[in-house]
Amino acid sequence: MESASNIPETPNAPATGTDASDDGPLLAVHGLTKLFPVGGSPFRKPSSFIHAVDDVSFQLGHGESLGLVGESGCGKTTVGKLLVKLLEPTDGKILFRFAGDPVDTETGAPWDPAAMRGRQLRSFRRRVQMIFQDPYESMNPRRTIYDIISEPLSVQGMGDVQYRVDRVLEILTLVGLTPAGAFLFRHPHELSGGQRQRVAIARALVIRPSFVVADEPTSMLDVSSRTGVMSLMQDLASELGVAYLYVTHDLAVARYMCHRIAVMYLGKVVELAETEELLRNPLHPYTKALLSAVPLPDPGSRREPPDIRGDLATPIDPPTRCRFYERCPAATAHCLNHPHPLLEEKSPGHLVACYEV
Repeated sequence: MESASNIPETPNAPATGTDASDDGPLLAVHGLTKLFPVGGSPFRKPSSFIHAVDDVSFQLGHGESLGLVGESGCGKTTVGKLLVKLLEPTDGKILFRFAGDPVDTETGAPWDPAAMRGRQLRSFRRRVQMIFQDPYESMNPRRTIYDIISEPLSVQGMGDVQYRVDRVLEILTLVGLTPAGAFLFRHPHELSGGQRQRVAIARALVIRPSFVVADEPTSMLDVSSRTGVMSLMQDLASELGVAYLYVTHDLAVARYMCHRIAVMYLGKVVELAETEELLRNPLHPYTKALLSAVPLPDPGSRREPPDIRGDLATPIDPPTRCRFYERCPAATAHCLNHPHPLLEEKSPGHLVACYEV
């Protein structure tokens, strides 16, 4: 099995994340589920649902980066939107404990986005931000770079006009857009793709959040810009103590950016482990197939195609059995006749959802 050897290592890969608070992890997700109705009408309840995210659980430490990988449509972006409360979960719990303020000051309990309204929600938004995949579509083309980056400061009521100008200049310099003053009154269409993505990162970090969902922030950039943006995000994580949920389909990017990787398939997390452990010792058949599909750097090399059959099954009302059953080369009658396997620890820190592992 040629797994991690095909994915280039990086000398500045992140160190293992640690908790900055004795009160537990920054983020704990329990049984997170999101169903989208199919069909129906104002007079008839829908009878079918898309299971975009189905019983997903994981934890994320303070200052840690977790990569969420899988093919398109597996539910990665939906998880990210649920965590920042752009979508409401159908079921499950999302609990935050921010360093220095581990509990909601109004309720005395861990921060629960689903229960937040008004002032509580605005306070939560100050701690949690999202970087979107398309840096152009996520910005108002009529607004200047200063307006775009300073808007979170204005919404949160942070400082006067001079403070906001100084803070925007500071964050522009921090993300590598220099001289910062030359960018203040430009518009998004005047910048390159890499520059726009740096503006998107600056907007997310200008209020110094504790947690950022990065939804494939480098997928639309050329190779040179991609490397610079990834290095920038690592440097900012180290400097500002930011924890990332890094959504990507690129295992090379996940290896560069993340302490741990969670592999998703049809709304389920099927494997979760520390990055190097998962890449060198994949256990789930789907993870093995993903790794075998990574291109080899030698154009003269040849290898067998991934040991996987069929196409991605429909996420509409999937059967209760293992989601990967139809495509799995190791599937048995036991897999067919039992519910989707639980995510269980097969070795220290290495969790897999498979009956045959």
